[in-house]
Amino acid sequence: MLLELRNVGVTYGKVSAIRDITLKVPDGGVVTIIGSNGAGKTTTLRAISGLAKLNAGEIHFAGERIDHLSPDRIVARGIAHVPEGRRIFPDLTAEENLRTGAFLRRKRENVESDLEDVFTRFPLLLERRTQLAKTMSGGEQQMLVIGRAMMAKPKLLLMDEPSMGLAPKIVEEIARIIGEINDRGVPVVLVEQNAELALDLADYAYVLETGSLALEGPADELHDNEHVRAAYLGI
Repeated sequence: MLLELRNVGVTYGKVSAIRDITLKVPDGGVVTIIGSNGAGKTTTLRAISGLAKLNAGEIHFAGERIDHLSPDRIVARGIAHVPEGRRIFPDLTAEENLRTGAFLRRKRENVESDLEDVFTRFPLLLERRTQLAKTMSGGEQQMLVIGRAMMAKPKLLLMDEPSMGLAPKIVEEIARIIGEINDRGVPVVLVEQNAELALDLADYAYVLETGSLALEGPADELHDNEHVRAAYLGI
């Protein structure tokens, strides 16, 4: 397994955000985490990337324990995080935002070619290359943060609510991009409020409810699960 969470818990003050979370991500494919607001999805991703400290359990990546590492060292190990809310650098241009993604790369000789690859994958970003990020649309900003994460040359990509607040046509484009990234050999952990989209994209799924793991299984099987269909798919 590329990534393993073993009985992980995180508290904020006296409030338990997640508890006893055990999940695995293989070296390939898309794993999704679905659940209602406040279920602990974002906290789980923050725990993986070192932004939320554990009060229980362990996290292992590529055979090594990482939950004691700082966020920058976790990025350097190969985990890139696309956070909820499109956290761009608003007063930098699109190109400058993308270049920040390569900041921690030790081998920099391919940065220029990787930048051009991002522009090929996201033609709109090429058009906005010199435009300040804060003047870009929500969909363009979402493409920008995904492109920035890819500039880190990740071995694993964490994505938190990439479709939030976007028009249906843009959501389709983001879904296509996620599939393409995975097809290029980058495993993805996808947190999504849009459960239909998440289960369509994923190979395996976990369902969190009030901070605990409620269900897990192949995504197509969970799509047909009566509880999932009633609670998250509106069926």
